[in-house]
Amino acid sequence: MLGTAGAAGAILVAGLPKIALGAKPGSGIPTPIPHKTGPLGLHFFFPGPVDGSAAPTDPTGAHPDGRDPSTIFDFNGFIGQADLTLSGTGTDTTTGETAPYGFHTDMRFMKGVFVDTEGRTQKGAFAFI
Repeated sequence: MLGTAGAAGAILVAGLPKIALGAKPGSGIPTPIPHKTGPLGLHFFFPGPVDGSAAPTDPTGAHPDGRDPSTIFDFNGFIGQADLTLSGTGTDTTTGETAPYGFHTDMRFMKGVFVDTEGRTQKGAFAFI
């Protein structure tokens, strides 16, 4: 399930091509970090220490060159990250039957300056959901 959340966030933040966003050159499209994760090759690291040491939150193992919490290349700013394991009880509204469930989510936000795909310095705020 974490892979799905990561995929959605990576696409939301920096993975869509300019055409899909309807953007014009120089309009502030961020360049994704070079690192690719998973079979789809999305640009993000799973949560863990920035020094790249092994972490239980990262199924891909240690990263000797470090682990970037941002999904934007050449980014300077503030990053907030939450790696949450949550649980709850679901209720079938037709039968009233209940069942426990759990899920894991990785959410981040970034606010600062970055160099866009056209080489221009931009300011922006982004969410990785």
